[in-house]
Amino acid sequence: MKKHAVFPFWHVRMILIAFSALSAFSAVKSVSCAAEPASTYRGDSRRTGSDGKDGPASPKVLWVWKSSDHFIAAPVAAKDQLFVSGLGGFNIPVLTCLNVDPKADKRVVWTKSTPYLKLPAVSSPALHDGKLIFGDGMHQTDGAILHCLRLDKGRMLWQYPIPGNLVHLEGSPTISEGRVYLGGGAAGVICVDLNRIRLNDKEMEVAGIEKLLDARWADLQAKYEADKKKNPDFAVPPSEDDLPKPTPVLAWQQGKDKWHVDAPLAVAGERVLVASAFLDKEKVGDRALFCLNSKTGDIVWRAPLRVNPWGGPSLSGDLVVVGGSTIGYDPKQLKQARGAVAAYQMSDGKEKWKKDVPAGIVSCVALTKDLALATATDGKVRAFDLQTGERKWIYDVKTPFFAPVAVAGNVAYAGDLRGVVHAINLADGSAKWKLDLAAEPVKAPGMIYGGPVLHGGRLYVATCNLEGPNARQPTAVVCIGEK
Repeated sequence: MKKHAVFPFWHVRMILIAFSALSAFSAVKSVSCAAEPASTYRGDSRRTGSDGKDGPASPKVLWVWKSSDHFIAAPVAAKDQLFVSGLGGFNIPVLTCLNVDPKADKRVVWTKSTPYLKLPAVSSPALHDGKLIFGDGMHQTDGAILHCLRLDKGRMLWQYPIPGNLVHLEGSPTISEGRVYLGGGAAGVICVDLNRIRLNDKEMEVAGIEKLLDARWADLQAKYEADKKKNPDFAVPPSEDDLPKPTPVLAWQQGKDKWHVDAPLAVAGERVLVASAFLDKEKVGDRALFCLNSKTGDIVWRAPLRVNPWGGPSLSGDLVVVGGSTIGYDPKQLKQARGAVAAYQMSDGKEKWKKDVPAGIVSCVALTKDLALATATDGKVRAFDLQTGERKWIYDVKTPFFAPVAVAGNVAYAGDLRGVVHAINLADGSAKWKLDLAAEPVKAPGMIYGGPVLHGGRLYVATCNLEGPNARQPTAVVCIGEK
């Protein structure tokens, strides 16, 4: 997503497919939305932000967790846990695992921050096979690390460092068929192999890596306990920095020093869709939609774009839909924002339809069977016919949107920059209910930058107060549901 100034010194970008024959098309179409839940941004390639279960019919708040961290990225839910990545003071990265049980005595399960995390983290993590994978870095930092943690303990499994100027991992990773795909800013697109891990130039099984790290950690803990008995004033607790750093094998890299990829990718079968931006200030990048071969990284086709695609591509069947904006996540530039929504054919990248919008579309576009749903900086949610681009309805709240909608059943859920959550009827764009997070029972005013997410019939929303009338005030993660 586009770099944006939240404090004068902060530039945050949220973070946030073709086939040449009919047989290839059928293969991609069948898997385009069938990814493991939470293994790709917003839960699936259609960017619905949902596990498919209907969301809450009323704005009943089940629990609120207040924090001093600012949640740029959307939360990620899985089973009985919710993962939120945030920014503390001075851009300190904080990744928190929350217990979603409304009756939980302890909301925080574990937290990862400094000294292990050294760079700001503004992307939603991806979850796969008991692992949590996310990148770090922001526009004002150079070089980044792709991290893999174990869900059970929040402990490091491996790291993949990516050096370079304007290199940062702001978009969420996508995991498919044993590989991790993600954009790296000026690093282009990186693909690493989940099943090939090296330590000291030796390739090892993942289970062996876990056993080795556990044994090393136990040794460090034992030494610490012994040191406390000898001289408690000088005993230093162990850190994950003391552990060996296994590294996954790089499968391929494409677009290095040519593209600028901050948005999440879409992966379907043998195709990878990539939205690259052009940075006006730095005069670098290539403003275009690319389709790559997932096995080799080779370019299949390229489609030029008129505005920067900070939200990345969404995929439904044979259509790729991309939103764009002339501005990024910068509330100070809202008046000059302009944008567009466009659909492209999967087979060859040819434009099928395009609609200009008198506002910026900085997030991804959510797709249903029939609609493309785009939030915009003019305070409107627009629904377009997925096949023709014909506008079906507009939901207008007159408060800017940065975050994408979450969709399930016949309802879309949106969160605006005033901290109001909206439930919208997909049939006609009418309002079903609203919840103002500044009022009772939440009482936590804030801006919603990352999209709401639906899981198990509950809606999760996280706020930030990087600037605006509530700058540096407490933020909140809110759970809305029937039970």
